[in-house]
Amino acid sequence: MDDSGAILCQISSLKDMLDQITREIESEIVKCSEIESSLAARESELTKTLYVTQFEINGLATVTANSRISLNFLEKELYCLRMERDDLQKRINAKREGFTTLCLEFQRDLDKGESDEVGTLLSERDFLEHEISLLDKKNNALKNSMVAFVDEVLEDLQNANSALQVEIQNRQQENEKVLKDIEDMKTTLLSTVMTDDDNW
Repeated sequence: MDDSGAILCQISSLKDMLDQITREIESEIVKCSEIESSLAARESELTKTLYVTQFEINGLATVTANSRISLNFLEKELYCLRMERDDLQKRINAKREGFTTLCLEFQRDLDKGESDEVGTLLSERDFLEHEISLLDKKNNALKNSMVAFVDEVLEDLQNANSALQVEIQNRQQENEKVLKDIEDMKTTLLSTVMTDDDNW
């Protein structure tokens, strides 16, 4: 009977020890499940952040492309304005040459004694000089305003393009950090799972 009692005590002790080990294993399993769920939720959140970041980067790239298109369009407009300015300058030069010709003709007529046309020629000369002065002023004003406008627009576009480039680089760095966080979480999860397997 004493041997039977000792055996029963040992069996009871082993059963209690087995129950304790079982409870500890179940507790570890629950903890691992909670960690796995938390990591999965974190991975899902980081994945969403990654998609949002990629969408924003694509949007910034589109804005950059549109800015470049606008810049090219403005450069073409500037070229056309310069061509118009050159054409206006040619017409002004032609009028000046015409005025010079009239002056020479006036001098010849004066030498011939045709003084009746002096008043008319002087009036035409004054009119032509006034027209030339107005054209010069308009030409200078147009040139200055267009150059200032184009310079300002080009500067704004270049500043916007630089800001977009910096924003894209920042987004890419954030994207790389998110990818690294996801990889780190996957490594941690795999390590945890492998540790649980070893404990089993």
